[in-house]
Amino acid sequence: MYQIGELAKKLSVTTDTLRYYEKHGLLKPCSRSETGYRLYNDNNLRSLQFIISAKKCGFTLKDIQELLSIQVDKGSHKCHEVKSFTEHKLQQVDEKISELIAIQSSLKKLIQACDGGDKSAANCSILTTLEDDGGITY
Repeated sequence: MYQIGELAKKLSVTTDTLRYYEKHGLLKPCSRSETGYRLYNDNNLRSLQFIISAKKCGFTLKDIQELLSIQVDKGSHKCHEVKSFTEHKLQQVDEKISELIAIQSSLKKLIQACDGGDKSAANCSILTTLEDDGGITY
């Protein structure tokens, strides 16, 4: 059995992170000590390792809840469901990357159009372009 601090240390996360997961229904202590401390077991540890791995892959807490529900009841689900779910996440990431590339391009154009000198910002080409929304594409 682990107390929350021990579990957090084992996973290299903060106790606030564990409490956050508990608040959002991803983690439930298996019991409480006589003094009221949350107690966790190795199953909790494995679940948290799963949660942390999924977070590193970009899954949201909502996504992780769904993945955990599949993981808990693997026999009632098919692998293609998980693959499809993951493909959808990849599509979202690809869309976000495209948006970020467009933003990057716009920022580069703004920077290139500005000489960055010591003149007054009243004539700043970046501010003027943003005010006019001219030449910015997303």
